[in-house]
Amino acid sequence: MNIYVCIKQVPDTETKIKLNADSSWIDTTGIKWIMSPFDEFAVEEALRLKEKNAGSTVTAVSAGPVRVVETLRTALAMGADNGIHVEISETADNMMIAKALAGALKKEAKVDLVFTGKEAIDDGAAQVTQLTAEILGLPYVTVVLGVEYGVNSVKCKREIEGGAYEMVEAQLPTFIAAQKGLNEPRYASLPNIMKAKKKEVKALKAADVNVSDADQRIRYKNFQLPPPKQAGKKIAGDASAQAKELVRLLHEEAKVV
Repeated sequence: MNIYVCIKQVPDTETKIKLNADSSWIDTTGIKWIMSPFDEFAVEEALRLKEKNAGSTVTAVSAGPVRVVETLRTALAMGADNGIHVEISETADNMMIAKALAGALKKEAKVDLVFTGKEAIDDGAAQVTQLTAEILGLPYVTVVLGVEYGVNSVKCKREIEGGAYEMVEAQLPTFIAAQKGLNEPRYASLPNIMKAKKKEVKALKAADVNVSDADQRIRYKNFQLPPPKQAGKKIAGDASAQAKELVRLLHEEAKVV
């Protein structure tokens, strides 16, 4: 099987975010970059499927600036065989990213299955899987918690609202967007980290996949950080006085009662 997994590089959740000079984007200086956690489930599922099907290959695909190759190396260290990097703008929107990924996949000889994370943790848009699949004219199943693999199809257990689940069957090739709980992602061993440095990462430019600035539908401006949290208040006095003051504050300042 020719298995592909689309991944995205995002800021570490513990990174302190700052804005650039004109507030049009974040200041990327000093940021620690990681693979979006939902994509880790996608990589793990791709690797498990490969292990069950002798002769299969797993290719990690990502679109973004040059530094994205570092995250592709993470997927290679986990066990992916090779990678594809499409160099596009730092500020590319979801449509531009989807078109870049679809363009890269179109250049491959045969695609049997594509795994993705259900969403990226930086924007939480949960759009790229669906957009990429639509561009390629392929089916897709999102928020997937379990997969049964057939010869020419897959049956996916997906999470829906209210704590319920539904089963969706799709013909191959198809896209599967992984939800937390699909599996437990493996850690990359030191030997595999070293081997990953020698694995091939194919470099593509935007023009190679028929992507241009005109494909960006959304332009960003005037980013704003959340207002700082107000300092807490300590109420003095005995229990009775504290209770009265607390009720007053909740009523007059917080306006919740």
